[in-house]
Amino acid sequence: MGTFNLNNLFSRFNFRAEISAVHPVDDEGRLTSSYVFDDPEKVRIRTYKGRLVKGKDPGAQQTVARRIREMDLDILAVQEVEDIDTLRFFVAQHLGGAYPHLSLIEGNDPRLIDVAVLSKFPFGAVTSWQHAVHPDLPGERVFSRDLLEVHILDPRDPDRQLLTVFNNHLKSQFVDPATDPEEGKRLNDERRTRQTDTIVRIVAERTRPDGRYIVLGDMNDTPDAPTLARLGEPTPQSSLTEALAHPEETRAPKPDDPPPPASGSWTHRFKETGQPADYELFDQIWLSRSLVARHRSSHIDRRTRHGGDGSDHDPAWVVLDL
Repeated sequence: MGTFNLNNLFSRFNFRAEISAVHPVDDEGRLTSSYVFDDPEKVRIRTYKGRLVKGKDPGAQQTVARRIREMDLDILAVQEVEDIDTLRFFVAQHLGGAYPHLSLIEGNDPRLIDVAVLSKFPFGAVTSWQHAVHPDLPGERVFSRDLLEVHILDPRDPDRQLLTVFNNHLKSQFVDPATDPEEGKRLNDERRTRQTDTIVRIVAERTRPDGRYIVLGDMNDTPDAPTLARLGEPTPQSSLTEALAHPEETRAPKPDDPPPPASGSWTHRFKETGQPADYELFDQIWLSRSLVARHRSSHIDRRTRHGGDGSDHDPAWVVLDL
């Protein structure tokens, strides 16, 4: 199973409109009529910070879909998807319906980017933790998007749970240009730390010490960052190990100066003008103690362009023998 930030998988539609009646169709079910939306009270254009939200470029969608097909995973956690209908359309049109089991719950992000899970195995319980709070700020939701908990069932025995998936998309590194950069970074790091604290607490409450569970997703920081420190701290209730320290790459990385990390342990590239590029492992897969023994290999699908292929993140996955 793996994780992939799909980079703004928005639909083709950028407005909501109210239709009082549907025009009739012909005998073959074809719609030949037109609708005109000229009442501003009944039309709402979807924008974010004054900019029109547009559908993801069809070519980029095809590229992302090709990468998913080539990985051929049983379970894929994704980030930055607009809604469940967009995900269903994408899977049907671009993945040939390869993933019959989908879960996406609308989260907290004002840009409408949500986390989701695609699976060839059936689901049991699905839980959204978007309402969770941190003790430091009990009146504010801690997750910028959501923490999505999905129970994966054995397709041969629906009464048997194989493992639990906790899909994340933590606070971005982005700082608004109108904000003091140091203060903006401090606030982002502070929120990411609280999110990590909350993940650890929830996972400990929802799992057994010998349970099979995975914490993964776009963490927007490196595994050794102070903001994520608690993920790697063993406790009596939980123990997590990051599984992408030395992954196999699908191809050699594109040359750069200085070159990307020799370990191949990176999924995100960021370059400021006039500065060397930063290569960081933002997309991570943390395995519970019982799954570490069942971990067979780790992989990252390497991009062919510095800017990325359909996404500014490279997908990562692990092979587990269950």
